[in-house]
Amino acid sequence: MNRIAIIDDSAINLEVFKDWVKKLKDCEALPFQEAPEGLRWCSENLPDLVIVDYQMPELNGLEFISRFRKIGGRKEIPVLMITATDDKTVRYQALDNGATDFLTKPPDRREFEARVRIMLKLNASRKEQANYSARLAEDIDRATANVRAREEELLTILSVAAEYRDPETSAHTKRMALFSELIAAELGLSPDDQALILKAAPLHDIGKIGIADVILLKEGRLSPEEFATMKKHARLGYELLKDSKSEILQAAAEIALSHHEKFDGSGYPGGLAGTAIPLRGRIVAVADVFDALLSERPYKRPWLPERAFDFLQNGANAHFDPCCVDAFLARRDEALEIRARFQDEQFPDEM
Repeated sequence: MNRIAIIDDSAINLEVFKDWVKKLKDCEALPFQEAPEGLRWCSENLPDLVIVDYQMPELNGLEFISRFRKIGGRKEIPVLMITATDDKTVRYQALDNGATDFLTKPPDRREFEARVRIMLKLNASRKEQANYSARLAEDIDRATANVRAREEELLTILSVAAEYRDPETSAHTKRMALFSELIAAELGLSPDDQALILKAAPLHDIGKIGIADVILLKEGRLSPEEFATMKKHARLGYELLKDSKSEILQAAAEIALSHHEKFDGSGYPGGLAGTAIPLRGRIVAVADVFDALLSERPYKRPWLPERAFDFLQNGANAHFDPCCVDAFLARRDEALEIRARFQDEQFPDEM
C-alpha cells in the first residue's frame, strides 16, 4: 500500500485530493490541514509520496519541502507541490528546495492521477534500486569475508610452516604479535593498522624456511660465517611475500625485511637508520627481542622481565626506536599478562 501524505490548509481541497487518491489502486491518503502536523507525521513515518500546497499559514510549501528534505532518509521521496501561481521564481525556489514536480490549481483530476502514478512508479523504482544495492553490498561483504578467511588460512599455514623449521615455539610468535599490537595501540595507530600488524607479525621470520638445518637448528652460538648466512632470512622472507596482492602479506614482507634493522643503522640487511626503517619493522623489533630475552634457548637461560625491560630502555636510540620502547614500557603490565597467558608449553588456538 502506497502512503500518500497530503498537506493543504483548505479542508475542501483535502477532501477532493483524498477522494482522488482513494480511487487509485493500492493507495492510502493521509490528509493534514496543518502543515506542522503533516511534517511531524512525515518525520515519524515514511511516505511514498508527499503532496503539498504552496500557500499555507505557519509553514508554506517552500519551507515545508526544505524541512522535509532535511529529515534523514527523505531526500529521494517524490514531492508534488500544488500552486495557484505561475511565478517561475517560486517554482525555481521549490526545485532548489527539493520539489519533484508541480500541479497548477485548480488541478485536473486526470492529470493529478497521471502525475501521482508516475511519481509512485519513480519511488518504487528508487526503492527497488536501493534494495538491490543493499543486497549487492551484502553479497560483496560475504565475498570479502570469504576472501579474508582464505587469506587468514594461508597465513596460518605459512606460520605453521615457519614453526616447523624454527626451534622457537608457536607461543613466541603469538606473544610477539600481541606485543606488537600493544605498541601500535600505544603509538596511536588506527584499529585497522593494529589488526594488520597483529596478523602480519607472526610471519616476521618466514625466511628461515630457506636456511639450512645445520645452521638453523644449531645448539650454541653461530660462527661469523654461519651468522652471515642466517642473516639472509630477512631478505628471503621479503622475497617470498613481496609480490602478494594481500595487504597482510605485503605488511608481513615489510616486517620480514626490516625487523632486524637497528635505529642507529647497525642492523641488517639494509643498514637503515632512524625513521628510514618502516614503523612496523621498528615495532616488531622491540616485541621480538623482548620475548626472545624472556624465552629459554639452547645457548641461554630466560631473563627476568625487569632485566629485559631495562635492556630495551638501554637500547633506545641505538638498537630500538625510543618511541616504540616508551610505548611498550607504558604497556608493561599488559605485556606481562600476555606472557603469562601464552606459555611455551601451551598452544592456544587463537590469539
